[in-house]
Amino acid sequence: MIRQALRCAALLALAAIGHTLVPVHPAFVESASAQTAAPVTFMTAGDGSAFLPYGQGVAAYLASRGIHLDVRKSSGSNENLSGVDASATTIGTAFIGSAYDAVNGTGWAAGHKHANVRALFPMYETSFQIAALRSSAIRSFADLDGKKVGVGPAKGPPEVFFRVAAEVANIKPVIVNGDPAALSKMVIAGEIDALWQGAVVPIPSLSEVADHADAIVFGLSDAEVAAMLLKLPQLAATTIPAGTYRGQSADIRSVSAWNFVVANKDLPADTAYAITKAVLSAPDPASRIHPTAAGTLARNAVQNRVVPFHPGAKRFYDEAGIKLPE
Repeated sequence: MIRQALRCAALLALAAIGHTLVPVHPAFVESASAQTAAPVTFMTAGDGSAFLPYGQGVAAYLASRGIHLDVRKSSGSNENLSGVDASATTIGTAFIGSAYDAVNGTGWAAGHKHANVRALFPMYETSFQIAALRSSAIRSFADLDGKKVGVGPAKGPPEVFFRVAAEVANIKPVIVNGDPAALSKMVIAGEIDALWQGAVVPIPSLSEVADHADAIVFGLSDAEVAAMLLKLPQLAATTIPAGTYRGQSADIRSVSAWNFVVANKDLPADTAYAITKAVLSAPDPASRIHPTAAGTLARNAVQNRVVPFHPGAKRFYDEAGIKLPE
């Protein structure tokens, strides 16, 4: 305890140089310890998203291990990637499909390579589906032509990928932005025709529609999936089994990619190591962190072939015997 107190005092003294006092939060994880010169901000997403409760679950679990994060709502992956790129003390949830554009300076990130973004640990797989009231007679993606379709926050990943899907299907829907929770209520009330979202399955906002209205949840045709993959090689084809949503009688075809928690390359290596080790050492992450965290396992780190891993995270994977993609 004396050694710990002396170490914290020394860090506080260093932080006070230049008449600016930076708060120091010690974080300890069993055999590993990490010191951060400022609280780590954890960017997630808005109400009705899957990122927000997942992030809150991670933060609560880490707090029980002595590591404290300040959870912040955002518009989702794109804002998170930009925030992480700009701040050494920020981590965030991110869809690999969006991270592909961020690190390459393409798509939504055209002209700006997010060179400071590094991966920490896997979250879960995201796929895209659509919900509409059965009375609307909308049964396929092509039926969305000219319809009002909610796509989540403006310029967020769901909107970005929806625009590509609309292009390959040669349709022109009317795009409506907003938090998924608000958009699901608009579908139920008949104020918009459909809601397109991407998240862990079952997608919370789409389940909200299916559970509270006579609705249909569907995806893409095989031809639309193939066309999407030609334009977006960072995605993969996926199938959502029948019965995933209330009233869903057949399998749904769509596209998907994984989500990862990412950090700035200048996040202290000890902090990145401690966060990664604590989360990926959780026994039964679905119950200890959040139900959507079932895939938050060290072995799923190989699902990321887009974002370089943070050296602190790599240290954990090396210790765990996980061979990361080259």
